[in-house]
Amino acid sequence: MPIIKSAIERAKTNVKANERNSAQLSSMRTAVKKFEKAVTKHDDNAAELYKAASSAVDRAASKGLIKTNKASRDKSRMAARLAKANA
Repeated sequence: MPIIKSAIERAKTNVKANERNSAQLSSMRTAVKKFEKAVTKHDDNAAELYKAASSAVDRAASKGLIKTNKASRDKSRMAARLAKANA
């Protein structure tokens, strides 16, 4: 454990940020998995789930949880899967 006051405060801040980041990353992954599952089952609400997953990916990228290139790649792959399912 740190002894210096500022280091103690920083450690607390890091724990809070880690929890917040983990939760947001988890919710993004969940949204993407729901979309993938809907596409595989040929559900009607796949377009809605794509919109939600795309938004979650964008949110994670804007917070710096994932890189912007990964966000673009993920969104592109999801869009391609949606188009293929609708064809």
